Amino acid sequence: MSDFRTVQELKALDRELAVPFRGIFILRRKTTKTARNGNPFLSLEIGDSSGSFTANCFGDSPLFAALDPSSEGCIVRLAGTTEYYNERFSPRLSAGEIISSKEANEEGALDQLIEVPPESEATLWQDLEDAIAAIAHPQLRETVQRVIGETEASLRICPAAISMHHAYRHGLLEHTVHMLRAARALLPLYPEVDADLALAGIALHDIGKIEEYEGEFAAKTSRIGTLQGHVVIGFRVARKAALQCGLSADLTERLEHIILSHQGEKEWGAAAMAATPEAVFVSMVDNLDAKMGMVQRVLRNAPKGEAFSEFLPGLQTRVLLTPPEK
Repeated sequence: MSDFRTVQELKALDRELAVPFRGIFILRRKTTKTARNGNPFLSLEIGDSSGSFTANCFGDSPLFAALDPSSEGCIVRLAGTTEYYNERFSPRLSAGEIISSKEANEEGALDQLIEVPPESEATLWQDLEDAIAAIAHPQLRETVQRVIGETEASLRICPAAISMHHAYRHGLLEHTVHMLRAARALLPLYPEVDADLALAGIALHDIGKIEEYEGEFAAKTSRIGTLQGHVVIGFRVARKAALQCGLSADLTERLEHIILSHQGEKEWGAAAMAATPEAVFVSMVDNLDAKMGMVQRVLRNAPKGEAFSEFLPGLQTRVLLTPPEK
């Protein structure tokens, strides 16, 4: 049996004890900073399929020399001691090295590195196709089908975010399908919202993320993602398909508006504030699923016996992990 521990196993250990450990993880984030004394240190986010943690690596450590040349998304074998700082799991790392995916596989750890949704990719994809087929307007449905068909390979595996919500393989597919399911349940309550436009807008609202993110084991922002962002990329992709499918100017503009405004607030990345019934609806469903996705993920990865999660920046709070007492 492997002596490598997962993130979830480490967080389940007694907080009062400093427990030595070894593990194989993905280096998700690496930022070089400067300490007050002027010396450099690395701020790291380390993770696997069961969760993540942050840790610092200072310039006078042999680990600094080992990890400083590394790139985000690489696989690392680490040793350290469990430790908490401000109630967050932040272990003290003592040694580490970069290893290949072949080495991780030989150690029996490769399958534990990549986080995926609870539902299978096949199930999620079938639900996506069913929801698109429910779009009655032929040119609108054809527009969505054209985009999905051209981006299928990337859409199947792309994360929905780098860290905030559905930030794992197939995460964008899961997020989109969950939104479509919620929309189909809610649309009968809001007859003012055109169902075809809402479903089309949801299917394409985040399609720009397939170009915004890159990386095999850990997502990072691509060049075009930095220069344009997924809202603008998605607008361009949808517009091109709409023109190719002969979608009317009015429906094209309304579909584009959903994509441009779905972020909800301009400070969150929206190019415009939602100004149609469909855009308001999609923006709210997007916000709902993004936040509930954070809740679902933290509940899945919660160590047994913990009452509260760690602080979640996306929710600005910790989440109560225990179910209601009935």
